[in-house]
Amino acid sequence: MADDGFHAGQSGLIVRVPAAEPAVRAWRDRLDPSARVGVPAHVTVLFPFLDASRIDQGVCTAIGEVLDRHQSFGVRFERCGRFPGVLYLAPEPDTPFRRLTEAFVARWPENPPFGGQFDDVVPHLTVAQGQDEAVLEKAEADLLGSLPVVAHVSSVDLLVHDGTRWRQRGSFPLR
Repeated sequence: MADDGFHAGQSGLIVRVPAAEPAVRAWRDRLDPSARVGVPAHVTVLFPFLDASRIDQGVCTAIGEVLDRHQSFGVRFERCGRFPGVLYLAPEPDTPFRRLTEAFVARWPENPPFGGQFDDVVPHLTVAQGQDEAVLEKAEADLLGSLPVVAHVSSVDLLVHDGTRWRQRGSFPLR
């Protein structure tokens, strides 16, 4: 297992949010370990997903079939939220993200979000994690001046960890 807590073969489905990068990049680079290993600003759809050894053309086709039932959508990030030790941007609306997660879990029920450790999976764009309250407060105060971030979601990306970094394995369009 790598020091960042990820290991080769892990995969995840995410929605990239490039529009958020100007607001969050400097904070994520310093305060979010996933940023340092190649994960862009994003909202997680399903992590962990399948082991990379199981991802073949059939799985990619199935991902596309799941997404064919979902339309692209607009989203705004107007406020910050917190989990213990975590600062995030909250997407509004969050329902389209929840529906994407539900659809992938319905297709691959053996892969509950975050290994099933949370009763309610809250869509979010992580800015900082594993930090103390003072650091989170400083980052939040800075971020509020950069909000809102407005984005259009038109695809879901498949990322795979190669043992060192996360790499994009595919991008799948929404309807």
